[in-house]
Amino acid sequence: MRILITGGAGFIGSHLVDRLIDADHEVYAIDDLSTGSMKNVRQHKKNKRFHLIVDTILNESLMHEVISKCDQVYHLAAAVGVKLIMNRPVETLETNVKGTETVLSVANHYKKKVLIASTSEVYGKIMNGDNPRSLAEDEDRLMGPTTKRRWAYACSKEFDEFLALAYHEEKKLPVIITRLFNTVGPRQIGQYGMVLPNFVQKALIGKPIIIYGDGKQSRSFIHVYDAVDAMIRLMNEPRAVGQVVNVGNEHEVTIIDLAQMVKQMTGSSSDIEYLSYERAYGPGFEDMQRRSPDITRLKNLIGYEPKNDLQAIIRSVIEYYL
Repeated sequence: MRILITGGAGFIGSHLVDRLIDADHEVYAIDDLSTGSMKNVRQHKKNKRFHLIVDTILNESLMHEVISKCDQVYHLAAAVGVKLIMNRPVETLETNVKGTETVLSVANHYKKKVLIASTSEVYGKIMNGDNPRSLAEDEDRLMGPTTKRRWAYACSKEFDEFLALAYHEEKKLPVIITRLFNTVGPRQIGQYGMVLPNFVQKALIGKPIIIYGDGKQSRSFIHVYDAVDAMIRLMNEPRAVGQVVNVGNEHEVTIIDLAQMVKQMTGSSSDIEYLSYERAYGPGFEDMQRRSPDITRLKNLIGYEPKNDLQAIIRSVIEYYL
């Protein structure tokens, strides 16, 4: 098939490119390189089945040109990362809302199947407190106030989901929504606040490993290889059309335990230090105490089980930065 990946030179997008090229598809990748990188896809530079287009998804005429000749669209392009959201909120909202609106409108014109990469951020702070349950797709959500910039990304991705489902219900556009939970692995950079590459990079050079907050907050990490595998299988599963599906790993780890694992696995002498959210991001920043997915729907649709445990995930990031 001919397949379009928006954000195809990014962390997750480039791994998706690898998998689809290996499966003998012809792949078009659109990326403005704001957070993506040419080096993520340089291995395909001489491959005639790979086409990198450096441009924005807001270029509607370009989107018509590319989507019209593709069979499937993976929409991954987005402004991501806590630091980017806090520092450049206008870009975050415009890219995520207008970009997705353009992709869906053009895809609908040609009735091309679309997979939207959403995020666990849309659940907001529903898991704060002592609630032991994991997050299911039909869960109520709880957002912070609009005066707190931290929630801009979550709300923009919520709108993306609403719009995608509206296109499916009203226009019969075949759409699948994947909510990705803390996807990590090789090629991810720590520049925009991603925790694991930050920890690994600091550990490898012996600098202090900085934990924001008290470190008791927990997250569930999924290897990018497992996330990409799930996305491809969902794209080709007819029962997934019109569905919202969590893509993640059920195993939780506290951030302090993650830091200690990184320190042990790198053999690092780095100290572990703590920095308040206010000093890191400014006053009024809010975080979630827990973020763990219920992946029952994913298992039922494609028989999914993650292949990489947390140690394997950390090891792959360490090897990438060595």
